[in-house]
Amino acid sequence: MKTCSICKTEYDENEPDSLYGEAGEWLAEEFFKDAGELCKSCRENRARLVMMYGHEMNT
Repeated sequence: MKTCSICKTEYDENEPDSLYGEAGEWLAEEFFKDAGELCKSCRENRARLVMMYGHEMNT
């Protein structure tokens, strides 16, 4: 079990991802440099927020 660096909950890093979770992991690797530190929920939420508000990343 690992602890999420954003919400501080414990999570299983081997839990299968949704499409949003995969997008969030890509964002964590490419833009935020915190890959492997976020739970599934935080990765999914980040992906949704970037889709709505991260217009500079959608070019």
